[in-house]
Amino acid sequence: MIELKSLTCSYGEQIILSDINLAISSHLSILGANGSGKSTLVGCICSLIEYGGEIVIDELNVKNLSAQKRAKALSYIPAKLEIYDLFITLYDFVLLGRFAYKKNFFEYSKEDKEVAHENIKHLGLEHLKNHTLSSLSSGEQQLAMIASALSQQSKIIIFDEPTANLDPCNSKVIANYIKKLKETHQVILITHDLHLACYAGNPIAFIKIKKSVFTTTAFLTMRF
Repeated sequence: MIELKSLTCSYGEQIILSDINLAISSHLSILGANGSGKSTLVGCICSLIEYGGEIVIDELNVKNLSAQKRAKALSYIPAKLEIYDLFITLYDFVLLGRFAYKKNFFEYSKEDKEVAHENIKHLGLEHLKNHTLSSLSSGEQQLAMIASALSQQSKIIIFDEPTANLDPCNSKVIANYIKKLKETHQVILITHDLHLACYAGNPIAFIKIKKSVFTTTAFLTMRF
């Protein structure tokens, strides 16, 4: 359960999200035009962006959770993988999903390595596990991020525009995995792709932009 209570987010004097109250008890797709604040909303939920109001996960205020506990509660999959280490292998990247479980100054445990390997196998990436991330296609990188998120073993997985950089074939593959994950996780999908939202079959929240002379502000409306 994720609860947003009077959530507000601003960049300088520009208000992006204003007084959003929402209880997300199950799967949800959040739609809206480009620039409406969808990714900003996700950034707030994941504590990547400063915000006003409260975000509560399972009755715990997110601001009071350690990074380790947040990682165990939810996983975030961005639209595109940003690679900061050109030589990191797919296996090592997926293993990073176990960081919240690793003891300080110790190597990853046998269990951590087994979890990472099983998720790589589950996503059909076993033949690529020793390849560098930078050598993978966009579709393979997206699957690698899903494998890493699954290795976190969090209850909630948030997808932010997961098919934005993919061709139709890879988009279909990712859409199928998203739908399958609903059987084991709470899935929150951020997208402007109506076809993907329809296929996922989640309740839908629309972010609507309210414009005035001085501001452009996003509000949420619900459709089920």
